[in-house]
Amino acid sequence: MTSAALPGPTPGDEHADSWEAFVHAVTQSQHGETASFTEWLRQEAGNVWKDVVCHPFTDELADATVDEAIMKRYLIQDHRFLDAFVVLLASMVAKAPCLEDRIPGCQFLALITGKENTYFERSFTALGVTTAERAETPNAPVTTAFACLMQNTAKSDSFAEMLAVLVVAEWSYLSWGERVVHRCPPAQPFWCKEWIDLHSGPGFQDVVAYLRRLLDIEGPQLSLKQRAACCDVFVQAVALEKGFFDMAMGLGA
Repeated sequence: MTSAALPGPTPGDEHADSWEAFVHAVTQSQHGETASFTEWLRQEAGNVWKDVVCHPFTDELADATVDEAIMKRYLIQDHRFLDAFVVLLASMVAKAPCLEDRIPGCQFLALITGKENTYFERSFTALGVTTAERAETPNAPVTTAFACLMQNTAKSDSFAEMLAVLVVAEWSYLSWGERVVHRCPPAQPFWCKEWIDLHSGPGFQDVVAYLRRLLDIEGPQLSLKQRAACCDVFVQAVALEKGFFDMAMGLGA
């Protein structure tokens, strides 16, 4: 996917049906495994998931070879849907079944609105991005599409769909972050290194495990129609993640 060809909803019945086949295959294995709903969702995303995790943008970020113009474009656009992400995360926390399940979400919300937001502001300053440039740069189509997905999902009243978007956003970033974190050069600019650090390590692993646990519990309880809708949202979010990286690097039309 590229920023010029944004994903739309796809028929979901085949996704929902494949869950039963996935459960059967896992339970019939010789390893005593339990079928994970989030693993099934990742499988349904196909090769696009790998395209996100192994995207050239993440490699250039880790190697500190990413062009400053690309990083500026990425950060300006990424910061645009921070508000939509906060609303989505807060909506999920409100829908969580109990206080025990809300507390980790609240703690993550504090990180997003604190340390991560501060990273953006410091990076804009270091990269010479002015307030006027941030205000005058229009949204890329993929940015608008991703923000709309977050906003619509937050309003959907579907706990599973909220979690699906959040799991894609955080699990895909953990996956590429853990892939590249050990090869970062010592003299890497902070706006490369800190972005990788924010998306790797035990603390972020716990965030992703928390979100996946909630969806792994919720998913199998959904009806066929609800499961299909949840999978469609997940697959769409994965395609948007790839499209966002493509946009930052100027790939595609």
